[in-house]
Amino acid sequence: MRIAETAAIVTGGASGLGGATAAALAKQGASVFALDLPSAVHNAPEVDGVSYVPTDVTDPEQVRAAVDIAATASVDTPLRIVVNCAGIGPSARILSRKGPHDLDLFRKVVEVNLIGTFNVVTVAAEAIAQTDPQDHGQRGVVINTASIAAFDGQIGQAAYAASKGGVIGLNLPAARDLASAGIRVLTIAPGIIDTPMLATVSEEFRATLAEGIPFPKRLGLPEEYAKLALSIIDQDYLNGEVIRLDGALRMAPR
Repeated sequence: MRIAETAAIVTGGASGLGGATAAALAKQGASVFALDLPSAVHNAPEVDGVSYVPTDVTDPEQVRAAVDIAATASVDTPLRIVVNCAGIGPSARILSRKGPHDLDLFRKVVEVNLIGTFNVVTVAAEAIAQTDPQDHGQRGVVINTASIAAFDGQIGQAAYAASKGGVIGLNLPAARDLASAGIRVLTIAPGIIDTPMLATVSEEFRATLAEGIPFPKRLGLPEEYAKLALSIIDQDYLNGEVIRLDGALRMAPR
């Protein structure tokens, strides 16, 4: 699928995986609408071709308003690309010295990571389905973000792993549901990527994380996620697949 002269939505687009993806899409000629929380948008860097839209992905009305902005910005740039990167990853054990896992925290993680993703997919797919079809009836592509924690969830990752496992479970039925509209759906499952989530850890701990990765022995880069997203968009026969981006890492229990 052609990236230039299209509109693209990237959630979590103010930094990390979303920020790198938004910049990469804009560099390829897309008009990018980066959705993120108001506080994140306020601190986001200026990037040519990227417009920031303050949005809480768990709020249906905010998402619909943001999608309308992207879909109607220009008749020359139809909405065809969605990359869902918005997510949170707090850690808590099901049972710890502090007591049982807080149910509201579990609910919040699922709400942001899974329900937020589904919310954006649903609203954006409706808009993409109204565009004129290209070759073989294709209209667009949706890329969601899971995690290798969905497969190898560690101690303290019950909520995060469950939410990302839900994103993986969503992948194939979403691809099948949206096939009739000419919309592909794929999911990237990143490993340990050097995002703002790791900004507060020590260099020693980062080195320990890198040493556990089979090859290459380093943390992944947001730009590598972005490159994979661009490749997925370009490969029209890719659909309904989950792709790990993890240097062959299989995480230990802790």
